[in-house]
Amino acid sequence: MKILVLNCGSSSIKYALYNMDDHSVITSGGIEKIGLPDSFITVKLNGEKHKMERPIKEHTEGVQFIFEVLTSGEYAVLKSLEELDAVGHRMVHGGEKFNKSVRLTPEVMEAFAECNDLAPLHNPANIKGVNAVKALLPDIPQVGVFDTAFHQTMPDYAYMYALPYKLYKEYGVRRYGFHGTSHRYVSQRVCEFLGCKPEEKRIITCHIGNGASVAAVKYGKCVDTSMGLTPLEGLIMGTRSGNIDAGAVIFLMNKFNLDTKGISDLLNKKSGLAGVSELSSDFRDILAGIAAGNDKARLAKEMYTYRIKKYIGAYAAAMGGVDIILFTGGAGENQWEVREGATTGLEYMGVKMDQTKNRSCRATEAILSADDSKVIVCCIPTDEELMIALDTQALCKA
Repeated sequence: MKILVLNCGSSSIKYALYNMDDHSVITSGGIEKIGLPDSFITVKLNGEKHKMERPIKEHTEGVQFIFEVLTSGEYAVLKSLEELDAVGHRMVHGGEKFNKSVRLTPEVMEAFAECNDLAPLHNPANIKGVNAVKALLPDIPQVGVFDTAFHQTMPDYAYMYALPYKLYKEYGVRRYGFHGTSHRYVSQRVCEFLGCKPEEKRIITCHIGNGASVAAVKYGKCVDTSMGLTPLEGLIMGTRSGNIDAGAVIFLMNKFNLDTKGISDLLNKKSGLAGVSELSSDFRDILAGIAAGNDKARLAKEMYTYRIKKYIGAYAAAMGGVDIILFTGGAGENQWEVREGATTGLEYMGVKMDQTKNRSCRATEAILSADDSKVIVCCIPTDEELMIALDTQALCKA
C-alpha cells in the first residue's frame, strides 16, 4: 500500500510518500513560496536533495507539480498515480468537532471549515490541499489527521479559560493545544522503546523546536498541554513570546498604538528567542552567541529552558508524579543543552541525568537518564508524517 502524506501551509506544501509494507519513505520534499515568482520544490530521494524552480500560483498547481515529480522525470518513483492508494492530510485545528482522525467526506470538510476562525492561516490552506487532490484524483480516499485531536481528552478544568462562560459556548474560546500528532506518536513510541504500556505510565512529552509545547499524558491520554486557543500560549519559542500577562498586551497596544495585527506580529514573529537575544530564533545561533560572550543570548537560553522546566514540574504535579520525560522536535532531539537546562534541578522528583549519555545523543532513540534514576528521561525523534500515514492506512482498511 502506497500512501501520500500532505502538509499544506499558507504558502507551502510538504509531502512524503510511504510504502506501508515496511513503513519506509520512498521519497519526500516540499514546495515553498507558493504565490511568489521564485517558488520551488525540494525533492529528497535516495539520501540526496534536489531543487527545481517553477512559478506556482496556488495549491492546486502545487499538488499537480508534486504529482508530476512523483510520476515523470528523473525523480519519478511511480509509473502512474494509479499506484497511490490514499492521501493523508495534516489538518491543524479541528476545534471540539474532531477527537480522532477521519475519512474526509463532504460533511467532514463542511464541519472542518466551521473551525476556520480558530486557525485562519492554516485551516483554509489545509482545505485547499484536500480540494486540490480531489480535483486531480476525485476517487482516491483522503484522511484528515488533526493537530488538536489528541488533546481532546483534557478535562474541562484544564482546557477552560476563566473568562465569561458564554465566550466558550458561543465562540469556542478555550485551550485546544497543538502538535497533537507528534505528542501522540512519541508517547506511544517511547513505551514501545522501553517495553512498557502507555496505560501504565505518566509521561511528559516535550516537543521543542521553533514551535514548542509540552503535554502531560496520563495512562495513554492527554490531560494537559501548554499551547492554548492558538499556538502562542505556553513555552518561549523561536519568535513567539509564550505566556505573557494579558495586561502587558493591553499596555503595549496603548503605548505604541498597535492594532490587532501589530500586536499579533510582535508576539508571534518578533518575540521569543529572537526578541530577547536580538540575535536569532535558532537555538544553534543562541549557543554560538553565548560562546562569543553575548549576554542577551545567555539570558534567552536560560529563560527558554527555565520555562520548559516549570511546565515539567507543573505537569508532574498535575499527574501525581511522572514516570517518563521525553524530548523531541528539532532542538529537543539535537541540543543536549536544552535537555540539560530543562532537567537540572529536578533531582528532588527523581530525575537523575547521565551527562555523557545526554551530551552524546543527537536525533536518535536513547535513554538519557542514569541507571538509578527514578524517572526515565529519553530522546525520541518524532515522526508526524508516519503517524498520519498509519492513521490513513487504518481508516482505509476499515
